[in-house]
Amino acid sequence: MSDLEDWVPKTKLGKMVKSGEIKSIDEILDKGLKIREPEIVDMLLPNLETDLILIGQSKGKFGGGKRRAFKQTQKKTGEGSRIKFTCVAVVGNRDGYVGLGIGSSRETVPAKNKAIRNAKLNIIKIKRGCGSWECACGDPHSIPFKVYGKTGSTEIIIKPAPKGLRLCIADECKKILRLAGIKDVWSKTFGKTDTRINLAFACFNALKQLSEFKIKPSFEKQAGVKEGSLER
Repeated sequence: MSDLEDWVPKTKLGKMVKSGEIKSIDEILDKGLKIREPEIVDMLLPNLETDLILIGQSKGKFGGGKRRAFKQTQKKTGEGSRIKFTCVAVVGNRDGYVGLGIGSSRETVPAKNKAIRNAKLNIIKIKRGCGSWECACGDPHSIPFKVYGKTGSTEIIIKPAPKGLRLCIADECKKILRLAGIKDVWSKTFGKTDTRINLAFACFNALKQLSEFKIKPSFEKQAGVKEGSLER
């Protein structure tokens, strides 16, 4: 909290948040305003949780090794090998707000900090509901309709599921959905799903559709959508 008190905003939006003119993150997201300072999200969503996507792998015998959060790459130069670490972070409050970001640096800690910062700058608000015909309970435990996302050659389809099924999706995508507040889904993937960076961003792009499409009030009531309609 002391860091936010010492924060000196550099953008007009940051100054409005610091002065108290903007008191809700919805005022920013609903208007499509660009967030350029992570402190804006820290102030309006103080209960954010952070997790890292396991995109790397440590060395082991016969190609096996423990999964790790940092992907290490090397570039050959005249001065020798230059090592770079890449990290993917996800932030969310488990109640409809989630963000995903990637960061790279020569050291692990700066790469992690960059990824968390970019995840906060990419925060989105999603709709939750119960769009499964098998359930129709009206509680916002799943998603209201089927969504599709693609990054590179990796594609993913996420479908509503009945209560109690849990998250039938890749382990790294589970981290994104949990921090978004989604508990039950079906999923299907295509392409090079071993590329976990593309898989994570394909999942995030699919979740973006939950806030980009307009939902009719009658369908909102039937699917148990928690929040009001948004126009694309």
